[in-house]
Amino acid sequence: MARRASPEINAGSMADIAFLLLIFFLVTTTMDVDTGITRRLPPPVDQPDDVKIKERNVLNVLVNKNDRLMVDGKPGDLATLKDVAKRFMTPVVPDDPSRPETEMKTIDLLGDIPTSKGVISLKNDRGTSYDMYINVQNELARAFNELKDEMSQNYFGVKFDQLIDEDKIDAINDAVPVRVSEAEPESIGDK
Repeated sequence: MARRASPEINAGSMADIAFLLLIFFLVTTTMDVDTGITRRLPPPVDQPDDVKIKERNVLNVLVNKNDRLMVDGKPGDLATLKDVAKRFMTPVVPDDPSRPETEMKTIDLLGDIPTSKGVISLKNDRGTSYDMYINVQNELARAFNELKDEMSQNYFGVKFDQLIDEDKIDAINDAVPVRVSEAEPESIGDK
C-alpha cells in the first residue's frame, strides 16, 4: 500500500503572530518600580573620620530588635518623635546649654539668621523591622519638612514645596539642613 504524503503546514505566518504577541505583551505590561527613601547624599568631604561633635549637639535615636525606640537614652514614642526632633533642631537664641549650639549664618535672601548645629544620630539594630525603620525615617523627614515650611512661610509667605524660585529653595535648604547621621546597624539588644 502506498503511503500518502501528508500535506505541509505553512508556518511562515506563525513567526509573525508570535512576534506580534510578544510586542503586545511588552507594550501592555507594567513593571513594578522599586521605591525607596529619597535622600540626597552630601558630597564627599575630605576630613578625618573621628570628627568630634559636642554631646549637646547630638540627639541619639536608637531602635532595637523589638522595634522599641530610645531617644537620648529614654524610652521614646514614634508618635512624638517628629516633635522631639523638630524641637531639638530649632535654633534657640540666646544660647541654651540644654539645647544644641546655635550659630549666626548669613544666607542670601534671608540675611543673618540663627541656625542649629544639631545632628540627629540614628542607629538601628540588625533585627529592626523594615516598617519601623521606614516609620522612624518618615518622622525625622516630617520634622525637617515642617521646619522648612515654617521658615518658608515666615520669609516668603508660602510653604516650602510651593516655592518655584531655585534661589529661595536653596536659601531654605541652607538655613535648615537635614542633618541625620545614620550609623551602620548592629546588635543593640533590649536597651
